[in-house]
Amino acid sequence: MSQLYDRAEIYDLIESEKRTEILRRDWQQFLGDRKIRSLLDVSIGTGGMSLPLQELGIAICGSDLSEAMLARCGTKAAAKNRPIELQCSDFRDLSCWGDRLFDCVASTGNALGYVSNEDVPVALEKMDAHVRPGGYLCFDSRNWEKIQREKQRFYLYPPFFHDGTRVNLVQVWDHNADGSITFNLLYTFEQNEKIVQKEIFEEHYHPFPLRIVTEKLSDLGYEELSLRPFPCSVPETDFTKMEWYRIIARKPQER
Repeated sequence: MSQLYDRAEIYDLIESEKRTEILRRDWQQFLGDRKIRSLLDVSIGTGGMSLPLQELGIAICGSDLSEAMLARCGTKAAAKNRPIELQCSDFRDLSCWGDRLFDCVASTGNALGYVSNEDVPVALEKMDAHVRPGGYLCFDSRNWEKIQREKQRFYLYPPFFHDGTRVNLVQVWDHNADGSITFNLLYTFEQNEKIVQKEIFEEHYHPFPLRIVTEKLSDLGYEELSLRPFPCSVPETDFTKMEWYRIIARKPQER
C-alpha cells in the first residue's frame, strides 16, 4: 500500500490560509517571549507546520526523508517569496547540517513515532547537536499512552473542501501484536453527493512513552521543560487526557 508522504499533493489538501494563520497564532502563543530567530525543523515535510513561523520573523531551515515533500515545501516558500534551505535527511543522521547551530531545533508532525523506541533518544541527541547553547529543542507528538490505553481505533477529521470537491478523511488504527500501530488513512472525494475518487494510505508507528523523551532531555541537561497540549488553544492540563502534545526545553549555556 502506498504511503501518504509519497503523495505530497494529497497530504497538503488540508492546507489553507485560515489553517496557516491558526498555526501562526498557535506558535506565537506557544513560544511566548523565548528569543528564537532561527529554527531547524528536522521533519519539515511540506512545511505546513513550520512555514508559518516565517511570518513571525524566524528564519527556517528544514530536512526530511521525502524528496517529494521537500519539493512541495520549497514551492510553497517560494510562492510567498520567503527563502528556505532544505536538505533530504533522516533525523537520526543530521550530518547534512554540518556544525551549524540554531536557536531552536524542532521535529514537527508527530514524526518521532516513526522510529523505534530505541532510536527516539538517538534522534534527540542528533537534534541537540545543532541547538546553540541557551537555545531550545522542541517536538510534538500524539499521546501514544492515551491511544494505547484506550485502544482507540477510529480518528475522524471534519470534512473540508478543495476546488469545490468535498474531502472526507478517516483514520483507522490497527493495534499490532508487537505494540506498533498501523494507521490506515482513507480519503474520499465527493462531487454532487457522489464519491468520484478514493485514496488509501498506510503508515506505521512505534508508540513511545513520555518518560523516554523527558529522561533523555534531562540526561542532555535541558532545563525549563514545558509540556502543553497541541494546539495551545485546547483547554486541557491533564496529560493523560491530551490527544496531542508539544514539548519545548532550554539547553543550558554551558555543560
